[in-house]
Amino acid sequence: MKTSKMTLGRRGEDVACEYLVSRGHVILERNCRRGHLEMDIISLDGDGVHFVEVKSRTAPVSASPQENVNAAKQRKIAAGALRYLNSTKDERLARDLEVIFDVIAVVFDGGKTIVEYFPHAFTPMYV
Repeated sequence: MKTSKMTLGRRGEDVACEYLVSRGHVILERNCRRGHLEMDIISLDGDGVHFVEVKSRTAPVSASPQENVNAAKQRKIAAGALRYLNSTKDERLARDLEVIFDVIAVVFDGGKTIVEYFPHAFTPMYV
């Protein structure tokens, strides 16, 4: 079960990366870990640096995948983002950039793949 869930997640992240790149993002990191905190995708575009949580599901879906990014998950993503930004040596992130938290929901429905992008999905209140 865990392997198929991991495979589904990896497929969803692949689709999400393709989606972001097609919209002008540069993928900086995937599955980036800082301690026990993980960010699915970190990308950069003209608007700023994006920390993207990817939720992948197979149809039928009982709840929207993005609904699983609750307050606790948001705090973990924000904490990971802060650690990442404080430790990165990437010169592209040295300038003042807006930090944006996005969610991408990927639903696999037979041969059809549905991608829903939620830019600025949340603003962390605290870390």
